[in-house]
Parts: sequence; structure tokens; C-alpha cells
Amino acid sequence: MEERHISRGRQTGIYTGRCFRGFVNEKGWKIFISVVLISLLICMVTGENTFVTYQETRSGAFALICACIWIGIFNSVRTICRERAVIKREHRTGLHMSSYLMAHWIYEGVLSLAEAVVVTGIVRVASHGHFIGEGVIFWPSLEIGITFFLTIFSADALGLLISSIVKTENTAMTVMPFALIIQLIMSGMIFDLEGIPEILSYFTISRWGLAAVCSSADVNSMSFTTLSDYTSTPEHLLWLWMLLLIFAVFYGCLAVISLEFVDKT
Repeated sequence: MEERHISRGRQTGIYTGRCFRGFVNEKGWKIFISVVLISLLICMVTGENTFVTYQETRSGAFALICACIWIGIFNSVRTICRERAVIKREHRTGLHMSSYLMAHWIYEGVLSLAEAVVVTGIVRVASHGHFIGEGVIFWPSLEIGITFFLTIFSADALGLLISSIVKTENTAMTVMPFALIIQLIMSGMIFDLEGIPEILSYFTISRWGLAAVCSSADVNSMSFTTLSDYTSTPEHLLWLWMLLLIFAVFYGCLAVISLEFVDKT
């Protein structure tokens, strides 16, 4: 496929179309089965005090954010390494890696949005009667949905980065659990972090995704303990959303840089 004289924008359109055709041809809708099952399972084990009491809300929010991170990474962690041979060939004929990654960004963004809608819908139905009463900026369901989307999308971008670095699908699936464990233990939910671990936690999706849910739920009003991460103000929630988006952009840029050296690996 000759790519040398095709603009970056055109290349992005071509590869975006290829991504969506692959979703249809490979029955990509099956991934929503796991999304539904994970969401239902979490809602089954979170109690009726979720979004009512401090500890139950934090625990439930943590479980949901971890699920969103798993969904996002699983979406894309094998995507690029399975196409590595094709990418190498087409890169030599003029493929711009920025166009290739942008196409995947667009596709994964749409997929992440659909998954966030599913997760939010299930959580909203399961929490009927004890859901968040009032949002910080928008309707509670919309706020939670935005947080889920940005969390899934950021994790998806992390999966693309991992996939751009490793060479095989088996390696990608080996690395994936370590990425998930880091997000889990560095969230600040399970362990009290101090020193270097606390500094590292600022670079995790889980910490800020959890903070965004707790901010929307106004957990500080449920306890005598007040945490700055959970401040329930429009400015703070918008900042948390911005941080999650910055993660996605940062991972995407690193993936582009990594793929520029694809011919040498």
C-alpha cells in the first residue's frame, strides 16, 4: 500500500476506517460482554451504603475505577504488537506514526465512550435509591460517566503505549498485570502512602479517577475527615478530569515516539 504521497490527515482517515472495519469483522462487540459482567459483579458486592457513607463510597469508587482501568488496558494492550509487521512495512512506504496513533486514538475513544455509558448505566440502575443526589457541575450520572470515560480512555492510551513498546502479544499480556498492580497499590486507597510511593501515586490514573468519583459524591461531607483530593468544587473536579486527559495525551505522545523506532526493533 503506497502511503508516501498521502497526507497525515488522509492517513488518519484511512486507518480510522480500518479500525472500525476490524471491530465489525472481528466481532468486537463481544468485549461489551466482559464490560457488563465486570460492572454487574462489582455492583453485586458493593453495598447499599455506596454513595451514602464515607468508607463504602470510597471502596465502591475504587472498585469501579479499577474495573475501568482494566477495561481500558485490555482494549488496546495487544493492538499494535499484533500489527507490528504490517506497521514496519507501511512505515517504510510513508506511514506517519502520528497518523496511525491518532486513528487508534479516535477508535479507542469511541469504544471507551460506549463502554463508559454501559458501566455508568449499570451503576446507576444498581444504585437506584442511594445514588448521588446532586452533582458538582452536571447531573450526577453525567459526571460519573465523564469520569469513567476519561479513566477508561487514559488506561486505553496506556495499553497502546505498552503495545507500542513490546514486540509480541504474549509479552503484552505478561506486562499488563504489572501495570494493573501498580495502579491498584498506588491509588492511595489500600495503603497509606508516604515518601517515594506517595510521589509515584501522583502519576497513576487510579488516584485521580478515584478522586473524581469521590469529588462528585462529596465524600468529605460524609466524614469528619477532609481530604484535599476529594474537594467537591467545580474547579477541582474539572482539574481532575484535565489530569486524566493529560495522562491520555502523554501516553499517546510516548507511543508515537516509540513507534518511530519500529524499524530498528
